[in-house]
Amino acid sequence: MQRKFLSAPMLRNLLFVLLLLSVAFGLGYLATRHPVQRDITHNARNSLESGSVEVLKQLSGPVNIAVYATEQDARLGDIRKIIRDFLSLYQRYKADINLVFIDPEKEAEKTRAARVQLNGEMVVEYAGRSEHLTQLNEQTLTSTLLRLAHTSDQTVMYLDGHGERKLDGIANHDMGTLFGAKLKQNGFRLNSLNLALAQEVPGNASVLVITQPQLDLLPGEADKLLRHVERGGNLLWLVDAEPLHGLERLAEKLDLLLPPGIVIDPAATEMNAPSTWSLGAGYPLQHPITRNFNLITAFPYARPLMWNENTGWQHQVLVEVAARGWVSHNITSGSALGDKPHFDKQHDTPGPAIIAVALQRNINDREQRIVVVGSGAFLANSFAGNGGNVDLGVNMVNWLASEERFITLQPRAAKDSNLVLSKTHLAIIGICFLAGLPLLLSAVGGVMWWKRRSA
Repeated sequence: MQRKFLSAPMLRNLLFVLLLLSVAFGLGYLATRHPVQRDITHNARNSLESGSVEVLKQLSGPVNIAVYATEQDARLGDIRKIIRDFLSLYQRYKADINLVFIDPEKEAEKTRAARVQLNGEMVVEYAGRSEHLTQLNEQTLTSTLLRLAHTSDQTVMYLDGHGERKLDGIANHDMGTLFGAKLKQNGFRLNSLNLALAQEVPGNASVLVITQPQLDLLPGEADKLLRHVERGGNLLWLVDAEPLHGLERLAEKLDLLLPPGIVIDPAATEMNAPSTWSLGAGYPLQHPITRNFNLITAFPYARPLMWNENTGWQHQVLVEVAARGWVSHNITSGSALGDKPHFDKQHDTPGPAIIAVALQRNINDREQRIVVVGSGAFLANSFAGNGGNVDLGVNMVNWLASEERFITLQPRAAKDSNLVLSKTHLAIIGICFLAGLPLLLSAVGGVMWWKRRSA
């Protein structure tokens, strides 16, 4: 009986097929166990911003979203599909986002009980708290999740009654339009505090914001502020280059030295900004407020900050400016610049200058945190929109309120998605596709036909 053996070419082919199948099955197994996705759309439109991803990482429990929407909307069509596709971006990073659709026409009683008013309105629930959402975009949903993540009520109070900037005010010198609105968006409650009426600074104040008073504080009001510091209260003090009006004792309590003068920064002039603005660009990486922060900030009429070193407080520089500039003693915050300022060797102090510092110490079995910035205007409505001013201010409040986990990365810059072509470029593209490509295909086909005929 004659045995048949596989020839060497057949054996190689068989081994190649087995190897190919093994690789295919292995890749399929890895793809199911370790899925990988990459967004190659322009500006990563099908991905969330890094700030949204960081917020989702902070949510330890499930998020329930009830969408009250009909199957078809007269204006938007299949609104459920639009919402489902959008929320799938969030479910990609957090699998326990539970989505349920409720038809307001078929379940009218449940819709009334939920106090839903609009078709497509969503009720977002997390950790026993809920909010209604009527707009569908990344900013509103992420901000809603951020507010819901603040499980404890955080109250930011601001000193009032002496002409200070208001956290909820809309005047140019106030801070409510951008900075205050951002704090509310992040879940903080804002309240004013008049120490002439209040017995003490309330104990539920997570952060007390002090801006430049225009009138002198009464001695009793200063006493209340000092007692708040002695008890371990957290402060954000925005001090302008003006008289302190009764806050001198607070500076002494913190061992702060506030020399006169305004910082002149040549880097601001090079950016077509007033020379009395100080530009912040490099920040210390070791402090939570400025870690991963890379946005330029602008500080109008900033004053320098100094302090006496002592064992009670730990100091950390947050913003240092004017490496090529100086502190001028001939310019005030209310003066207008006629000529370009110049350095006066006899009176001015060469830079760089520190204009923001963080203080902390352990007192009464807790960590006390204070941030002092030598420019209240940098968060004012008139100037807060410059660079990353609002982002830095919010980072400061988050750190003061012991909410470091909500100090997230900054959103990416929007890219220009418009493609502008000249008439010449359009003509070249048109000729290539309408004439050149068909001629090329015809030539290739003719050559192949000729070869076959010749064979």
